[in-house]
This record gives sequence, structure tokens and C-alpha cells, in this order.
Amino acid sequence: MRIIDKKTGKRIVGSNQKEINKSLNKLDPIQRNALKGDELEEHSPMDPPTAYDSTYTVEGVKYEDMNPLLQGFVDDHKLAIEKLQTFEQSLISFKENNYILTKEINDSFSSFFQFYDESISDHNIREEKQLFPLLHQRLIESGEKSEGDQPQTAIDMMEDDHVKLIQLSVLTFNILGLATRLPDNHSKALAFDVAFNNGMEFVELLRLHIYREDNILFPLAHQLITPKEFTEITKR
Repeated sequence: MRIIDKKTGKRIVGSNQKEINKSLNKLDPIQRNALKGDELEEHSPMDPPTAYDSTYTVEGVKYEDMNPLLQGFVDDHKLAIEKLQTFEQSLISFKENNYILTKEINDSFSSFFQFYDESISDHNIREEKQLFPLLHQRLIESGEKSEGDQPQTAIDMMEDDHVKLIQLSVLTFNILGLATRLPDNHSKALAFDVAFNNGMEFVELLRLHIYREDNILFPLAHQLITPKEFTEITKR
């Protein structure tokens, strides 16, 4: 089980969680900005130079080779990315238009938050119930974990992302609603600006989360969980 650099063919992740976290940090500009004093190049979370170039991946696992359960999760991600791109463009247009909430932009926001509530949240819950418990156990058994009495794996990072996504979506939605009710234009603009920043942070976090699952977590699940176990998971 290895994560490799496609360009050089060299192994970049070995058999312990510390190396996995190090590689994830290379992929994740949000994590990278937080690691002050580390020898990692800093970049804006809104301008990640290498996070989406598919350079880092788990070796030897293609979509068509994955179990149907994992393929279903990947398909969910493809639809989520399409919706996310539309939402992101609406946020940008909203700011560029001096936070004038047109019917088109308002409908776009409402449509995305409804999609998040009905589809993305359901997707995350299914991951947490169907995939994460067994994969967490398999990662620990294979040594892909942190040290200590309560070892952590990549599953803990993914579950943390799920919580942060809920928080950011709720903040963005509620502040947008609050801002429309403020009588003072200056206060309204400040509130819309906060909502915009929370919304863009949500967009970037979800995009990074999907990338990590598609290119690292799901291929690891393919390698560590047997076809029989996937069948049992699907039945449950």
C-alpha cells in the first residue's frame, strides 16, 4: 500500500500515519498555512498550486476497479463538484455586484443549500455509517495510524471535515438571511461580506475534502476492505 508521485514514480507515503499526514499536508494548502515553522511553501487557500493536479494518489487503483459502493461515493462527488462550481460563481458574482441580491443569485443560493441539505449531508452520513468504521479499523491494523493510546487515522480528518462543513454551511446560510433583514446598508454590507468569506471557505474545504477522499481514502478502502466485507456493508 503506497502513495506515489506520478511524475517521478517515487514513493511518498509509507506504512505509518505520520507519513500520510505529511503527504496530506503537502496536498492541503489550508493545513500548510497552519504549519508555521515547517519547511513547507505557503500559498493562499484560494490559490492552491498543487492540490488538484492529481500528482499524488494511491498507487494502482482506478475507478472501474473499485467496489460499486466506492464508485457510488465518487459519483456523488462529481455531482457535488458541479453544484459547488455554480455556487462559487454565484458568490463571486454577488460580491462583484456590490452584494445586491438579485433573484437569480438568491435562487442559486437557495438551490445549493437545498442540495447540500438533501444530498451532501446524506452522502456524508452514509460514509460515516457504511465505510468509515471498518476502514478506520483496517487502517489501525495496517499501521496507518498515529501513536498513542487512542490512535487516529485519516478517518478522523475526514469526520472533522464533515463537522466543519456543517458549521460553515449553517453560518453562511444564516448570515445571508440575517443580512437581508438589516435596515442599515453599512451593516448589511458587512454581514454579506462575512457570509461571502464563510461561503468561499466552505467551497474550498469541500473541494479539498472530495479530492482527498477520491485520491487517497477510497483507494485505500479498496485495498484494505475485501469484496466480501463490501457485500456485507452494502446489505446492512
